[in-house]
Amino acid sequence: MIKKTIALLLLIASIYWSFSALIPSKISDLDTDDNSFSTARALVHLKEISKAPHYVGSPEHANVRNYIIQQLEKLGLQTQIQEAYSMTDWGNLSKPKNILARIPGSDNSKALLLLSHYDSAPQASLGASDDGVGIVTILEGLRAFLNDGKTPKNDIIVLFTDAEELGLNGADIFVNQHEWTKDVGLVLNFEARGSGGSSYMLMETNGGNAAMMKGFVAANSQYPVTNSLAYSIYKSLPNDTDLTVFRRDGDIEGFNFAFIDDHFDYHTINDNYERLDRNTLEHQGTYLMPMLNYFGATDLTNLKSDEDYIYFNVPLLKMVTYPFSWIWPMLILAIVIFMVLLFIGIHKGRLVPKDILVGFLPFLSSLIVAGFGTYYLWQALQWIYPQYAEILHGFTYNGHRYILAFVFLTLGICFWFYHKFYKDKNTGSLLVAPITIWLVICVFVGLKLEGASFFIIPVYFGLLGLFLLIRQKSPNLIVLALLCFPLLIIMGPFIKMLPVGLGLGKLFIVGVLGALIFGLLIPVFGFFQHKNRWAYMMFILSFCILVSAHFKSDFDSESPKPNSLVYMMNADDNTAIWATYDHVLDDWTKQFLGDTPNDAKQLSGNTLASKYNSGFSYTKNADLKTIASSEVEVFKDTVIGDLRHISMTIKQQRNINRVDVFADSIYSFKDFKVNGVTSYKESDDSDAFENRRRSRLFSYFVSDQDSLTMEFTTPKHQITKFTVFESSFDLLTNPLFKVPERSETMIPKPFILNDAVIITKTIQIN
Repeated sequence: MIKKTIALLLLIASIYWSFSALIPSKISDLDTDDNSFSTARALVHLKEISKAPHYVGSPEHANVRNYIIQQLEKLGLQTQIQEAYSMTDWGNLSKPKNILARIPGSDNSKALLLLSHYDSAPQASLGASDDGVGIVTILEGLRAFLNDGKTPKNDIIVLFTDAEELGLNGADIFVNQHEWTKDVGLVLNFEARGSGGSSYMLMETNGGNAAMMKGFVAANSQYPVTNSLAYSIYKSLPNDTDLTVFRRDGDIEGFNFAFIDDHFDYHTINDNYERLDRNTLEHQGTYLMPMLNYFGATDLTNLKSDEDYIYFNVPLLKMVTYPFSWIWPMLILAIVIFMVLLFIGIHKGRLVPKDILVGFLPFLSSLIVAGFGTYYLWQALQWIYPQYAEILHGFTYNGHRYILAFVFLTLGICFWFYHKFYKDKNTGSLLVAPITIWLVICVFVGLKLEGASFFIIPVYFGLLGLFLLIRQKSPNLIVLALLCFPLLIIMGPFIKMLPVGLGLGKLFIVGVLGALIFGLLIPVFGFFQHKNRWAYMMFILSFCILVSAHFKSDFDSESPKPNSLVYMMNADDNTAIWATYDHVLDDWTKQFLGDTPNDAKQLSGNTLASKYNSGFSYTKNADLKTIASSEVEVFKDTVIGDLRHISMTIKQQRNINRVDVFADSIYSFKDFKVNGVTSYKESDDSDAFENRRRSRLFSYFVSDQDSLTMEFTTPKHQITKFTVFESSFDLLTNPLFKVPERSETMIPKPFILNDAVIITKTIQIN
């Protein structure tokens, strides 16, 4: 009994260790040595630049830019502003104003570029985490680095981009227009997709990663969190970063350092100074300083490689790396060892063929029931709590409780199935099925997802456990528990990371991965009697956590409800409506939409969709207001051959923040320029906007109240009709409206056009 207790405590300790080693446990204070990074000092900057939303075109945007420039100049750096129009393949036009500085190195070699963006997401986000943390990490890191008095070997370029949130526009104009781009050898980009948790290193490279990984390991970050599967997961998310532009357009390698937990705060007003996890900021600092010191003094011309590495982080060793070329030899060796152990075990009578075959029943049953059970349970929870649909992030405020509840549910399922098949001395036979399935998975990932091939490492320790079960009648349970450490340390964090990174819609991963892990824990749990009691205990724990999640399912001041409201006026027929993206109306939205709003299906077509493809859900007729719409001036209309060349300007008559331009797909545009920027084309022979979605041509995010000029070429006889939406983000402050402030239990919904006054009109070129 004592050994079982110690073995169980060791398993729990390994899980705790696997998570505690992922992030610093305390932050550096104001008394930290001047030559070292101090989170407390960085927080002084963060509080200043996250006072108000500072999206492109907002009044606070210029204030934040000026503050950053002042801080760089206090460090003795000469700054410059790069400004130009940009329209990327996101279809968003803006005029970013990048902040640049450069520290000369002692050698005429490639430069190290430190990258982050200073604009916040439209419209309500305060941008403390995204990407204020990136800005202050670099500012504080530079202060500590320069205070040391060392001259770096490589030039260090500081780039704080603008309009990242609109379409990576700042990175676009730097990479494709600035003369310093040719000097850059490596980029370190600091990003965020939440307000806490560990920061993950995500690599961007056009070739192999071997040279990059060697450099990362040599830099010796204190808390590295990364693996060769992470980049594949990162690319599956609906996100790119500024670093993507460097890799794609400049063929420049780089590292992203991004934290993703507490995703519900992302792009909301709750992305603020108070809710930021201080340990997360400390974690970013533990990346920057060693990377700055190492890559500031290392030849950056040799980072290209044709070879790829498998890599993953573990406590103590920090990083484990090995070449892709080892994947199949390691897999084949594991299969050979497994076959030899099967032969020896059966020959000695320690493995019983019948028990081996029967052992597939509890393992596969656990895997299937846990996977489908967790999947359908989450579907049921979404039906029970329809308010969860209002959180477009896909991760609820009580999401961590659901992850934990599903972990215990999975354990209960596994214990319950295995108790049906337990008998004395069949533990070794029961382990054969999990090892077999793990080997099959390793073959699959070797063929389809090579970055996940480190999954073979836990299998080797499982084989060692099988060896002990065959060799000894009564193996030491503590030794068997220690052999499970690699499994739990490597695979345990994925239980949390995957649902956090991919959203609670992927909670079934907890069931599948949990059952797979449980299978390799059989060398320990196989000796536990009364597995049915363990199952009931796990089910009770899961139920209790689900109950606690229920009491945190409603919205309150700490977990506010995202909601939305816009006023839309049609200048063509002089009608107006209130509209919302919400599916569950609340007291605030009902003031304008009432208890029986109209379904918004009639607005299908040219509507303003969101990042997550959500359109308006409800509308209600509204009083018509006197709002000035833009003026249209056509200053060129010339026919040359079979083509018609048109130039026109849309001049706003009020303070507009955004203009969306639509044209039905029946209209053809041979070429199209917007404020001097040529629109994206699939090829030289294709039309502009040839594969446009929802008839949308582009969105223009206004700064400096600049007008919108369009120059385009159409077939000679085409009569072109545009639908234009002009939006100002002032619904709550516009004197024409009396819209009260939200209560403390509500926040503006992110990822959509919200709190806006919209005028839509048709422009026809006859």
